[in-house]
Amino acid sequence: MTYDEWSTDNPIFDRGQCVEQYCEIDNAGHCSERDENSKYTKVSNEKYQKYIDAINEAQSSYVECNATGCECFKNVIVRDLKPFKKNGIGKDLIDIARTRGTFYQIIGGKLYREKDCMFPSRCAGIEHFLLKIVGNLTDMDLVVNTRDYPQSSKHFGRPLPIFSFSKTPQYHDIMYPAWAFWEGGPAISLYPRGLGRWDQHRELLDKASKSTPWNKKKSKVFFRGSRTSSERDNLILLSRNNPNLVDAQYTKNQAWKSDEDTLHAPPASEVPLESHCAYKYLFNYRGVAASFRHKHLFLCRSLVFHVGDEWTEFYYDSMKPWIHFIPVSKDASQTDLEELIHFAIDNDELSEKIANRGRDFIWSKLKMKDILCFWRKLLKSYGKILSYKPVLDKHLIKIEHK
Repeated sequence: MTYDEWSTDNPIFDRGQCVEQYCEIDNAGHCSERDENSKYTKVSNEKYQKYIDAINEAQSSYVECNATGCECFKNVIVRDLKPFKKNGIGKDLIDIARTRGTFYQIIGGKLYREKDCMFPSRCAGIEHFLLKIVGNLTDMDLVVNTRDYPQSSKHFGRPLPIFSFSKTPQYHDIMYPAWAFWEGGPAISLYPRGLGRWDQHRELLDKASKSTPWNKKKSKVFFRGSRTSSERDNLILLSRNNPNLVDAQYTKNQAWKSDEDTLHAPPASEVPLESHCAYKYLFNYRGVAASFRHKHLFLCRSLVFHVGDEWTEFYYDSMKPWIHFIPVSKDASQTDLEELIHFAIDNDELSEKIANRGRDFIWSKLKMKDILCFWRKLLKSYGKILSYKPVLDKHLIKIEHK
């Protein structure tokens, strides 16, 4: 189903014709398709006109992607491999790339890795998926970056075939599903072994979201996280100035030394992901690279305000601003944030529908089988542009199922 229309009950719209009401994917069988092409053209409250225009523009060009066979993400594979397609990937490029990541080989349907891995749990999270698909892959060498930051800048040297979980448009890195879908995610006091097992978190968050439906959620913004960057400061300050509108506080991170590192306030306690579902509005900020919490927030059936558009993971491009989430500039002032939040509050039914569409995208198109599907298609496409036949490096260790 493509982008649908807002309710006639919404006070800021006059409606030209009646079209289909929103229907969650879980109940799609009970919904009938109707006209999806009409728009709201008249707005009674001019201060929100720019947001309505953005919504209408997004609606006019939106086509829902096909969830079958992880088709939603195929364009990412084509785009990321394009710099290497003309000349292929030679051993010379792999040898240069090896200094910037963990070297793997797939030979004869078996997986091998150099002995040392900078982040063992991250390598384990990657290997969980690789071991499931190696039997169907051609022989190949690959360099997988387990650092947070991408490694092949478009501004320095030629493109290098380095796999990274996140990047900006300024990098050539080839995006892969982060290790944290299985294990190796950020470790905090609530998740001392790291945030992982996406399959388990999906079920827990779905249960939490159902226990607190939209009309029972607190009508305010919620955020907890460490001060990874100053982009988060204005929301924290807005919370201090208007605590009835926003509950946003900084927690400790590994670099915390004093209250100065949390904007001169004592650090707040960390909050389980499931507890976020008690709030209608959730903010997502990047970390060092893309945020690991991003996909989790949507499953709360809460409205996600996604800040910034540079840092992405492999599935981000298939999610559209104003369709699945509210986009926020990374430079948004407290005034900008307050106006955008009030827009969401004043248009409750609209906000609920965006929240539900965001949830349905993540729930239906980002299952564990979709992660595995992406890995398989990515490496099959990558293997076709490798221009040499790899020979097993006897210094590597064989990786097997635990």
